[in-house]
Amino acid sequence: MTARPSSEGRAVARTQTLLKGENGIGTVRRTVLPGGLRVVTETLPSVRSATFGIWANVGSRDETPSLNGATHYLEHLLFKGTAKRTALDISSAIDAVGGEMNAFTAKEYTCYYARVLDTDLPLAIDVVCDMLTGSLIREEDVDAERGVILEEIAMTEDDPGDMVHDLFAQTMYGDSPLGRPVLGTVDTINALGADRIRRFWKKHYDPTRLVVAAAGNVDHAKVVRQVRAAFEKAGALGNTDARPLGPRTGSKRIRTAGRVDLVNRKTEQAHVVLGMPGLSRTDDRRWALGVLNTALGGGMSSRLFQEVREKRGLAYSVYSYTSGFADTGLFGVYAGCRPSQVHDVLRICRAELDKVASEGLTDEEIRRAVGQLSGSTVLGLEDTGAIMNRIGKSELCWGDQMSVDEMLARISEVTPDDVREVAQDVLAQRPSLAVVGPLKEKQAARLDEAVA
Repeated sequence: MTARPSSEGRAVARTQTLLKGENGIGTVRRTVLPGGLRVVTETLPSVRSATFGIWANVGSRDETPSLNGATHYLEHLLFKGTAKRTALDISSAIDAVGGEMNAFTAKEYTCYYARVLDTDLPLAIDVVCDMLTGSLIREEDVDAERGVILEEIAMTEDDPGDMVHDLFAQTMYGDSPLGRPVLGTVDTINALGADRIRRFWKKHYDPTRLVVAAAGNVDHAKVVRQVRAAFEKAGALGNTDARPLGPRTGSKRIRTAGRVDLVNRKTEQAHVVLGMPGLSRTDDRRWALGVLNTALGGGMSSRLFQEVREKRGLAYSVYSYTSGFADTGLFGVYAGCRPSQVHDVLRICRAELDKVASEGLTDEEIRRAVGQLSGSTVLGLEDTGAIMNRIGKSELCWGDQMSVDEMLARISEVTPDDVREVAQDVLAQRPSLAVVGPLKEKQAARLDEAVA
């Protein structure tokens, strides 16, 4: 670890090389600035682009019931103008250089980012840092954006394929922060005002809770200097030796089992998610669960796709997925089918889950899943945006970095016994079920069969 000498009483910035690439390619460095702000970069000299992002350790999980949707609301408002730039100035600055800019809110974090040519990286840094530190959050902007967010909620409710996943989270977690929708509800969004959102911003966007990440043809020292200058100019850094906030922890327990939630909607398809508690993102068994998920419902050769779609033609879309949080997780199976086929689809999915829980997968299925998961992992990290996401999320959620080679090694080390053990632990649990669709009364009454 190297430390830059302090001058004029300024606190020291500490820099560390986390991953060492060959000839500087793929090298990941981290600097902790005064005030606890972290800056991580991955250098790829062979590309002509750079992606710059700022991650905040706040998501919908951090909201009280009356603040539900505040994190996502704030994400919108940070694009509405600062003391230096109007909303048009923010968007036109990135558009004028052919870049792209966006943000996303999840249950445990929020990210703002811009992808530009490497020569325009200083502009991206200045614009994104300005948004995070200098936004005005005016009452008129809150009122104007309220309509946009209400339309976004309506759009989700009009898409049963999206809605069923929110319903499944509610089915599993109930009226808790993890069970509530990221977007909030019509009632909570209508009740939020500028003062409450501004206080939420000041509380959760402290430098100790932020991670700055940049990937591409970038120079770590230059990125650090530009970020430090932007935050200091805004008075958002401070001259202290505050330590960064560590990875999120908790002890959330899912106690629901055998619960069924139905939203009856006049849709052409019935959309179902059948699932149970999974693993947290820090559980070492997550690599085996990833292989299991891939073999069970991760592609066209997976068991669920073959049994439900290829052999019987009961659904167009059927897949399994995992979601990992700091202290808990979900494993789910999604399918969209004709309402008349919903019980056949659920019966087959439940039968496959039970079969894999008791018998495991074949060695051939596991070998194929390891290869598929390894390939998709590498292919999913082929652009600077994906790399920025990896290093930023890794720093925020794990406090460490893992190279692609290390990730591939962890996947390849998964054994058939590992997969069988995690299948018994996860899939043998009694599932719960969320359904959105036009089910008749007799059909609805039979849904309990899928979770018995």
